[in-house]
Amino acid sequence: MAADLNLLTTQLNETFADKIVSLDNKLGELTMVVRAADLTSIFLRLRDAPHFHFEQLIDLCGVDYSTYGSDLNIGGAYYKSTEGKSLYPARFAVVYHLLSVKNNMRLRVRVFVEDDVMPMLNSVVDIWRSANWFEREAFDLYGIIFSGHPDLRRLLTDYGFVGSPFRKDFPLSGHVEMRYDPEQKRVIYQPVTVEPRELVPRIIREEHYGHMK
Repeated sequence: MAADLNLLTTQLNETFADKIVSLDNKLGELTMVVRAADLTSIFLRLRDAPHFHFEQLIDLCGVDYSTYGSDLNIGGAYYKSTEGKSLYPARFAVVYHLLSVKNNMRLRVRVFVEDDVMPMLNSVVDIWRSANWFEREAFDLYGIIFSGHPDLRRLLTDYGFVGSPFRKDFPLSGHVEMRYDPEQKRVIYQPVTVEPRELVPRIIREEHYGHMK
């Protein structure tokens, strides 16, 4: 497998040369980072080129990198090391897991979304049909918009849900709650009534805790 990854690394570097932001081989897995503007052309090549032939998209997920690794100091032009900021160049990213059954290879591709306020990437549904519900999930949970998706709507949360629950700044109690109103005889939404609080576990130790009597 290591030899296959080394060969794949060489092929990726030769094919996409100036379009690769980073390419890391760690723990027996290959991760390539590319820019949002190059997403469609790169994925088409990864699917159609015989030496790649990644005919399957087996997973796609959103990630919120806000303040990720802010307590670390890693140098380099690509990663940020400023205190209080993420190590990554943008808050949101989409991670794609590709599989080539023909060549028995896997590849992880990470694409950062350039706009944190209105995160948007091109949809890959026309390249891999399996991306349909994956992109809807990322839209539902992270608020990432996939341009060109044929039916981009919530998948896991209710249609009246407010916000993106997997974002790190989303409150644990949420924004709204729903209940059945017996007078109106229907389910209604109302502001959440749960008061957010932090519970700190209390540890009580005996005077001679840990010592044999």
